[in-house]
Amino acid sequence: MNKVLNNKVAVVTGAGAGIGKATSKLFANEGAAVYALDIKGMQWIAEEGYDANKIIPVELDICDFAAVKDVVMTAKKTYGHIDILANIAGLISYEMMPMIDYEKFRKMLDVNVVALIHLMSLVSRIMTRQQSGSIINMASMVGEKGSKGQLSYAATKGAVIAATKSAAKELSESKIRVNAIAPGMVGSERFKAVLEEKFAQKINDIPFGRLAEPDEVANLCLFLASDQSKYITGQIIGIDGAAII
Repeated sequence: MNKVLNNKVAVVTGAGAGIGKATSKLFANEGAAVYALDIKGMQWIAEEGYDANKIIPVELDICDFAAVKDVVMTAKKTYGHIDILANIAGLISYEMMPMIDYEKFRKMLDVNVVALIHLMSLVSRIMTRQQSGSIINMASMVGEKGSKGQLSYAATKGAVIAATKSAAKELSESKIRVNAIAPGMVGSERFKAVLEEKFAQKINDIPFGRLAEPDEVANLCLFLASDQSKYITGQIIGIDGAAII
């Protein structure tokens, strides 16, 4: 059976857990060689029986521009091409406006926005020479709709949405697609840790009656990475179970 990402090379950030982990696994299962980037170790790759030559773990801080460039150049040198970039790494915050921690906000901007744009810039140079490629950014419904108690996080995700649309227009002439996914509440390990304390009542705002699973968001990443979406670019695609945020 043909796999939809056969012979593709992908770079996935935030691959240590949650959506990034689920996406890395799905891409590899569908035939891609995956450079899995995260600031912490990725023991799950060996523990779950994945070949380290199929999912290549790279422990780094995506705000370290030199280290990120080295990974991108290594992927290009090894395989000759990079077909997919999934910018999934991100920081999140929960605080009312008067309580914003501006040091954390600056770090969140660096991770969620600056590092994402840097990766798009690096990978797009390779994709431009190929005249092909798909870039997938992780936005959020709060970046479109806003959310009480998440002003700083929403601001970073609003920036991701704007960057996605602008990059799509700039790169379309090189046949590079750029789209973003805007999840609602996702049942990742990180979110479940704060759900009961801060957001338990918000489950009532989801008509589906449950959180999204990381695998469900990964499936949307796969669609955008594959040729099944080859005429889709500049879109912000929600996956929220019809949530009211």
